[in-house]
Amino acid sequence: MPYVETSIYIEKDPDSVYSFAKNMEIFPKYMTDVESVTVTEKTENGTITEWVTNIEGTPIIWTEEDIFNDKERTISYRLIEGDLDKFEGTWNFHPEETGTKVVLGVDFDFGIPHLEELIGPTLESKVKENSDMMLNGVKAYFEK
Repeated sequence: MPYVETSIYIEKDPDSVYSFAKNMEIFPKYMTDVESVTVTEKTENGTITEWVTNIEGTPIIWTEEDIFNDKERTISYRLIEGDLDKFEGTWNFHPEETGTKVVLGVDFDFGIPHLEELIGPTLESKVKENSDMMLNGVKAYFEK
């Protein structure tokens, strides 16, 4: 199954960047492809969120479980239900000299083998573009 990893450097301390990323319902304000994120449940160390994105005119909708590890500054997520067969990964927030390196990993499976054979590289490219858009949205929030 395809795996995409992207990263970005943000000139802000890791705790601030991590705290922002945990507040997913504000993502649509800073991320162009994210139409809405709704928190449907909060637990002691995570959330259940419903996502609506729009990738080149195609809506992609899913519900995911988000697990927050405050000590390690990681957010792990996994698909519960939605338009994909598999969509999971981790956000990592690493301290750097004067800021934070954010690494976003996405492991996904669209569940349509023939489609993936035909346009697999295009799908991976779109997931990478979407991941970059999300990271750039976080960066834009801190550099506004």
